Amino acid sequence: MLQNFKQFFEQHLRLANHGQGDNAKHALQVATAALLFEVMRMDGELKDVERHAMTAAIQKNFELSAEETASLLHLAKEAAEQAVDYYRFTALINQHYTAEQKERVVEYMWQVAAADHEIDRFERTLVHKVADLLYVPRPAQIAARERAMLAARGNVS
Repeated sequence: MLQNFKQFFEQHLRLANHGQGDNAKHALQVATAALLFEVMRMDGELKDVERHAMTAAIQKNFELSAEETASLLHLAKEAAEQAVDYYRFTALINQHYTAEQKERVVEYMWQVAAADHEIDRFERTLVHKVADLLYVPRPAQIAARERAMLAARGNVS
């Protein structure tokens, strides 16, 4: 199964690198969602509030239906669990996203991390590491974190 998944993901990366329309778009969606999934699992707990933040970010960013989102999240979970590093995801995003889109990815990562109103050191380290790999300037990273924290405070139940 691992080999099948690896072939699937590599095929999508190859198609994305060659700009093949829907396949490139889908590979970018999987890469982005996998990074969000990594943030969610970084603190060792898969909290419902973080899962909700990840789902909301995916639906908002990619304008997907609930069914499409669930399918994408399943693929992202598998991709994140099988990945040995973040390079596959960040390289693909770097090739195809604008600076603004990359900043949005970082903001979504912060939103997932802040969803439980507690950003732990592992989540913080991961977001900074990925943001650096995406060449998002530190001031933009800080602004994205602040917007995410404000949004999290606004969602207090």
